[in-house]
Amino acid sequence: MTFSERNFIKQIEALTPASIDGLIKGIGDDCAVLAKSRDQATLLTTDTLIESVHFDPAWHPPYLLGRKAAAVNISDIAAMGGQPLFALLSVGVPAATEEDWLDQFMTGFQSMLEEHNIILIGGDTVSSPALMFSVTVIGEMETEKVLYRSGARQDDLIWVSGPLGEAAAGLEICRSHKKEYGRWPSLVKAHLDPKPGVKLGRILAKSDMVNSMMDVSDGIATDLAHICTASSTGAEIRAEDIPFSESLLQAAPTLHLNPLSLALRGGEDYQLIFTSSPEHATSLPRLVRDQTGGEIFSIGRITSGQGVTLLDNDRRKDISFQGYEHGG
Repeated sequence: MTFSERNFIKQIEALTPASIDGLIKGIGDDCAVLAKSRDQATLLTTDTLIESVHFDPAWHPPYLLGRKAAAVNISDIAAMGGQPLFALLSVGVPAATEEDWLDQFMTGFQSMLEEHNIILIGGDTVSSPALMFSVTVIGEMETEKVLYRSGARQDDLIWVSGPLGEAAAGLEICRSHKKEYGRWPSLVKAHLDPKPGVKLGRILAKSDMVNSMMDVSDGIATDLAHICTASSTGAEIRAEDIPFSESLLQAAPTLHLNPLSLALRGGEDYQLIFTSSPEHATSLPRLVRDQTGGEIFSIGRITSGQGVTLLDNDRRKDISFQGYEHGG
């Protein structure tokens, strides 16, 4: 049997104690959650980027790679509604790596930390056959306000915080359509330089109108399936309501890409996907509009069944866990 990230995580989770003093939430969400004080929680997340698996230095500039290495971890804190505070960085470096390349990477990494008032407090450096960056971000949140994947309820509306599929399209441009690099800069930027939704995550968590949330890293087919599994629910999403940017819709025919497939399976959008009661169908988007100037998009509902079903015209299709899977 080939490596399956999801199955391996299940094996690890089975070896972990279900309950231990000070642990509020362990494996199975965007962050681990630890008790910090009577009403405050510490959030911890870690992620790793490996050359030729997660990035190609031939077309991913080191400055932007540094920003992305920080951003994907900050996004996990945002997905719980938390405030990121500190970061640790471990770096594996081949002997032939130019010092200037590493300087640019660190400048980009630090620039993303500074945008979110995060302090780099430590890490490690080792020799490695390929470039490798492992980042840990530590945040905090009021214990009662932390949002988990497990809170979705039947009939909840499913929302996303912005257009989907842009990052996957940007990746395809970088890999296979370099002549289009300058034609669709917003798509390339979505892949190379994602923006974690910390401010929005905080607003949603404090609103008392959101029941569950995570970020979109592996495509909504997989990420929504994680919410359903954790919440013991199903979900239905409407193809016609999935938001796409004008850039993606214009670029897709030229690049021979299907926007819907990119949204469902492409990943790395780092938008937030969350659920709320139908009674907040008007008040929640109004709150977001008033406090951020942005829009959120309702794409479906939580059901009593299992898995994620795509409604596309008159067709129904199970798309559970059909997003990107590392090593699958």
